[in-house]
Amino acid sequence: MPLASVTFAGHAWLVPALVALLLSGLVVAWSYRGSPATAPRWLCAGLKLLGIATLLFCLLDPLWSGQRARPGANLFAVVADDSGSLQVRDGQTASSRGEIAREWLDAARHTWQSRLAESFEVRRYAFASRLQNVADFRDLTFDGHASAIGSALQTLRERFRGRALAGVLLFTDGNATDLPSGPPDLSGLPPVYPVVLGDRGTTRDIALARVSIAQSAFEDAPVDVQAEASIDGYAGQRIVAQVIDASGKVVKEESVSARRDHESVPFRFQFKPEKPGVSFYQVHVGRKSFGTSDATEADPAREATMVNNDRVVAVDRGRGPYRILYVSGRPNWEFKFLRRAAQEDPQLDLVALIRVARREPKFQFRGRGEETSNPLFRGFGEQSPDAVERFDQPVLIALNTKDELELKKGFPSTAEELFAYQGIVLDDLEAAFFNPEQAALLQRFISERGGGLMMLGGTESFREGGYYRTPIGEMLPVYLDRPPENSPEGPLHFDLAREGWLQTWARVRDNESSEKLSLDAMPEFHVANRVRGAKPGASVIATARDARGREIPALVTQRFGRGRTAAFTLGDVWRWGLRDATAHADMDRLWRQSLRWLVAETPNKVELVSEPVPADPLGTVQLEVRVRDPQFKPLDNAAVVIEVEAVAFHSTATNPPGSRVPSTNVVVASATRPPAATTHVIRLRAEPSPSEAGLYTATFVPRTAGGFRASTVVTNAEGLEHGRAETGWSSDPAADEFRSLTPNTALLESIARITGGEILRPAGLDELVKRLPQKKAPVMEAWSEPLWHTPWMFAFALVCLATEWGLRRWRGLP
Repeated sequence: MPLASVTFAGHAWLVPALVALLLSGLVVAWSYRGSPATAPRWLCAGLKLLGIATLLFCLLDPLWSGQRARPGANLFAVVADDSGSLQVRDGQTASSRGEIAREWLDAARHTWQSRLAESFEVRRYAFASRLQNVADFRDLTFDGHASAIGSALQTLRERFRGRALAGVLLFTDGNATDLPSGPPDLSGLPPVYPVVLGDRGTTRDIALARVSIAQSAFEDAPVDVQAEASIDGYAGQRIVAQVIDASGKVVKEESVSARRDHESVPFRFQFKPEKPGVSFYQVHVGRKSFGTSDATEADPAREATMVNNDRVVAVDRGRGPYRILYVSGRPNWEFKFLRRAAQEDPQLDLVALIRVARREPKFQFRGRGEETSNPLFRGFGEQSPDAVERFDQPVLIALNTKDELELKKGFPSTAEELFAYQGIVLDDLEAAFFNPEQAALLQRFISERGGGLMMLGGTESFREGGYYRTPIGEMLPVYLDRPPENSPEGPLHFDLAREGWLQTWARVRDNESSEKLSLDAMPEFHVANRVRGAKPGASVIATARDARGREIPALVTQRFGRGRTAAFTLGDVWRWGLRDATAHADMDRLWRQSLRWLVAETPNKVELVSEPVPADPLGTVQLEVRVRDPQFKPLDNAAVVIEVEAVAFHSTATNPPGSRVPSTNVVVASATRPPAATTHVIRLRAEPSPSEAGLYTATFVPRTAGGFRASTVVTNAEGLEHGRAETGWSSDPAADEFRSLTPNTALLESIARITGGEILRPAGLDELVKRLPQKKAPVMEAWSEPLWHTPWMFAFALVCLATEWGLRRWRGLP
């Protein structure tokens, strides 16, 4: 947008000037009428006429006018990054990025700040994790743990909202720690002029760019850690990655050869934590294994910094055991193998309720004399009439109960009793076993409490058990209305469906080839409940196929409300365990993993989660505790206390001499010293949330780097303990700060483009400051300068006339 233009004050001289220009043209043409028709003739005539026109132009009193920023009326912010990444030296340069920034920000060495102050009121700021005022930039230390570029710009926007802020000079390398997904909301900001510090591709470094962790439903809850290392300057060299526990023990190690610079090298580790609950591990990457020095101090290949070589991750195996209620209509072999498999997993507690005799109608009873009890219980001592089993009640046996009162009255009939379990397994049991209240309660157990339900196949399961048009049948992931047409006949072979290959809990081997061998070695099955098919939204995990290739769903899962349900239509899976010891082990593993999957996401009465505050440079964490009563309804009148234990790992290596890269809150140790972990505990009181019933929150700001374990104890209104919960997370601001040592020019270019600014290097500051007063600002003023008596105007006319005279003399024109 042009801010200057030419205007004319002598409008009265317009007609005389045009007349004079016309007469001058006629005179010039008449004077050259006898000259030869050559190029110099017309050039000379044009120069003379241009000189005369320039003088006549001055008669119109031309004015050069426009707008400019009013001196002293606009603000201009100069913002400097004070984070640790600016202590990196690029390549073989003698000065770090911070020292270069300090040099250009020194008003005694460079005059651009004083010239900027002639037109603007300059405000100076420094930022790392937060923005703060500074009188000058001499006290910059470049030891901040974060580069909160987004937060700094948004703070400037709020601080100068409604004020005449003309622009922002931003000294940074662009490696923001609070902008994981691109530029922030820059609306309302004036033009931002990023000054890029650092050069691309001149730093030797190995950094952990990304670390993710996942836990599967595999037996013993193995942990899958995926790391991605960025390699700069070490093409062709071996890169070693390790997982180290809190005691300094190397759990896993991998090494690869870096093919080229500026590439990302992936690593993957899978291991089994030694104990349940929350534990912490350190992922290390470098040219050497942990416990050996990276290089000598004189080695030119030494890394620019080793602060970004480590990352702490938290592993939460959860705390069991998970209680699962198994209900069967008769003693069978399936329960025998299922129980044995569950006993090998300390995280599973299988409680059984097995019917050993059906209900008998009263009118069929004829006992000895006046006997009213079930003859199965005859001979068990003196029992009152209220304590004995009647002929109109089934005979149930409860196994593995926590006390003599559990399941004494049969299947639970109250929410407090049923909701104490995380999962329910129904095996060969008809729908009539449950009264309407129990069936509705079981549906609430899944949809509201968030539990898991699995139905196993049998002669009295699914459609054969009368579950069609019942609350329990509605939850199952398969249709029970009618059997399928052309259903498979004869022996059936079990096989994983496409979705089953993707679910780790449905596989019993570590690789595809071994899994196929296990499936091929499975025996044929002969008992299967025919269902019409899977419901929409359900996932078919496995199928049963006959000799002609016709299939029925064998294992189907789906979400239902807050919980999940599964249908295992085969009724003789126990045949698998009778083949040999390997097949028995595979069957047991599938049962354990299926039960783990069934209860994996079941909520507890007390749940504690940690949610990082978005885009917070300090790594602030919101601790949320959800408390539910025995019926799993929100509990409001509870007292919630949270204890946060900080586990700080020592660094596995030192920084190179002269790098001046800060160690942040990580204790720098010798390269040959194992990384011991230190701990300290902070006690917090969670307050009720005003937006959600049963939710209690507390805010925690980490002061050190490492892992954090939070545990809560909830007491009810009577002062009794209601429940406990635990969670863990990691905070590593140094790793985020030094994730990449290459200046992020793409981000800075986006910020400049969105706000209307421009990106530049320090050497371009003088030229930019010279142009800034002519750019659009909130407060502008008009200015004008006459052109008619400026020296260059008359000099131009004189040059035209002198050149015309010289050409005529040179060519001999009259």
